[in-house]
Amino acid sequence: MITEDFAARQTASVAENPQRATLPAVGARVLAGSMMGLGIVGFATGDFASVWQRVEITDPAVRTLVACGCAAIEFAAGAGLLFPRSMALASGTLSIFLFLWIVLLKLPVVIASPQIESAWLGLAEVAVMLVGAWMLFLNSVGKAPLRLPAALAGAKGMRNARRLFALCLLPIGLAHFLYLEQTAGFVPAWLPWRVAWACLTGAASIAAGIALSLGLLERLAATLEAAMLAVITVLVWTPGLAPAPYGLQLQATGFFISAAIAGGAWVVADFHRAARWFAWRRSGAVV
Repeated sequence: MITEDFAARQTASVAENPQRATLPAVGARVLAGSMMGLGIVGFATGDFASVWQRVEITDPAVRTLVACGCAAIEFAAGAGLLFPRSMALASGTLSIFLFLWIVLLKLPVVIASPQIESAWLGLAEVAVMLVGAWMLFLNSVGKAPLRLPAALAGAKGMRNARRLFALCLLPIGLAHFLYLEQTAGFVPAWLPWRVAWACLTGAASIAAGIALSLGLLERLAATLEAAMLAVITVLVWTPGLAPAPYGLQLQATGFFISAAIAGGAWVVADFHRAARWFAWRRSGAVV
């Protein structure tokens, strides 16, 4: 649990060693902006993140109240990621929020229908965001004592977060092939060979996941995957921010969800900056 005492110790730690809470160049900012965007959409609509947050609350007043509460957490946590002094509290809070998102909304779907790939896809997408938030948290607290299992803290926690990211890329890539027609439909109409692009991006995610799992070309694989997810966000979801038949809420939510996934991937890539681009051996501990 992140307590006021912990926050005070973290503030003092940052003051003594400002570089401890230095933000990764790209990932933290993209993740921050995406979560703030989700919060703004949530406030504007008084509802959850469309199909990505299927919350079964039928009472309109209660639904709006809970949705706005979630939006407040998303916006506040995102804003906190922009400042070194609030990084630990913000990333820790966001990690808890995303973990609950997975446990309460995504995991039950996987348990109920493990044979449906889209269930795993939904879980993997949120898990990529969680990986980014958790790596930022571990980096910001450094070697501060944490009441956490050894597998989640320190250098081991960083390694396990990267392993989880690698595993998440497999269902993300596989979905491109199992839902090929739908995926190709997302490719902009002005691009030729839409099916080929759908297959290529799916294969790229799977290849990146395998490479990261084996510790091969980690920096290159993580960076290319993050860049590809960012390009997909721009090409697929940005045009939809104009009035669309699916509704602005769905388009805006899809844009910020996609950007948050890209942000989580960029955090992983940022933490590989010390490695050589074409290093074949697994990189060392990050923290």
